Amino acid sequence: MAVHDLLDRPLRDLRVSVTDRCNFRCTYCMPKEVFGKSFRFLPREELLSFEEIARLARIMTGLGVEKIRLTGGEPLLRRDLEKLVAMLAPLGLDLTLTTNGSLLAEKAHALHAAGLRRLTVSLDSLDDETFRTMNDVEFPVAQVLDGVEAALAAGFTPIKINMVVKRDVNERSIVGMARHFSGRDFNLRFIEFMDVGNTNGWRMADVVPAAEIIETLATEMPLQPLAARYRGEVARRFRHQNGGGEIGVIASVTQPFCRDCTRLRVSSDGRLYTCLFAGHGHDLRSLLRSTSEDDMIAEEIRAVWQNREDRFSELRGLQTTPQPKVEMSRIGG
Repeated sequence: MAVHDLLDRPLRDLRVSVTDRCNFRCTYCMPKEVFGKSFRFLPREELLSFEEIARLARIMTGLGVEKIRLTGGEPLLRRDLEKLVAMLAPLGLDLTLTTNGSLLAEKAHALHAAGLRRLTVSLDSLDDETFRTMNDVEFPVAQVLDGVEAALAAGFTPIKINMVVKRDVNERSIVGMARHFSGRDFNLRFIEFMDVGNTNGWRMADVVPAAEIIETLATEMPLQPLAARYRGEVARRFRHQNGGGEIGVIASVTQPFCRDCTRLRVSSDGRLYTCLFAGHGHDLRSLLRSTSEDDMIAEEIRAVWQNREDRFSELRGLQTTPQPKVEMSRIGG
C-alpha cells in the first residue's frame, strides 16, 4: 500500500468504547479463562466521562467524522448510558450502538427517547446450546430476542444483527439465522471469526470464509448483490429476492479492506487506535484532562490519522511471530 493510499482515506467513523466490562465470556473476545471472576477491570476514574466523550465527539466532527458507534465491553452495563446518548444526539451525527442484547429489553425505550436511532445486536445462534457455547452465559437466547423485540417496539428500525461464524461451533446456524431475520426490518451480517486481541485462541482453521457463507445461503434462498453505498463499507451486501431484510458478509480475514478503512477507535480508558488489531494506542485522556484547547487535541488526532500505517489484515499471512494487539473488550468491534 502506497503512502498516498493511506493519506487519501477520509476519517468518517468513530467508535467509542464506554466500558471494558461485559456479561458475556464469549469465545470471540472475552474467553472465561482470562476474563473470569478474578479479572481486574478498569476503575471508574480511568474511564472517559460522558462529558469527555461528548467533547471528543464535537472535536471529531471538525475532522470529518459523520458516524459515532458506542461499543464496549457491553455498553449497556455503563450506568445511565442514555444520558450520554442525549449529549451526543444533538450533534446530528449517525449515532449507533452495538450491544449483546442481554439488557436491551429494559433499556431500549430510554435509549430511543434519548435520541439513539440505530442499533446493532450481536447474536451468534438461535440454538441455546450453541449460543451458550459461543458466549458462556447462564441465560437463554430468548432473553436477547426479547431485547430485539423491545427495540423494534421502541422504534428502532432496521436493526442490524451481527453473527460471528466459527468453524465447527455455529456454522450450522447460518441458514436458520437468515430465515429467522428475513421478511422483517433486520439487516443480518455474517462476520468471519477474527484474531482480535491476544486471548481468543484464533486459528485460520476456525474461519468460515465469506465466500462459503454466501454459497451456503444461496443454496437455500435467492440473493441479489447490492452496490456499496460509500467508500469504506466493510460488508458485501445482498437482498432477499423475495423481499424483506438484507444480508451481508464481512470478510476481514479472507478479503482484507485495510486500504479503505475510515475508522478510528477510542478505548474505554481514552486511548486512540487506528486499527482493530493495533498493538498500541495514543493517550487522549491525558490531553482531554490537561487542556481546554480543542484545537490542540484536534491537531493531535489529525497527526495520528495522517501517519497511520495499519495493514494488519493484509499482512496477516506474512507474519512469522504473534503480534501484541489491544483486547477487543477495550475498543469494541
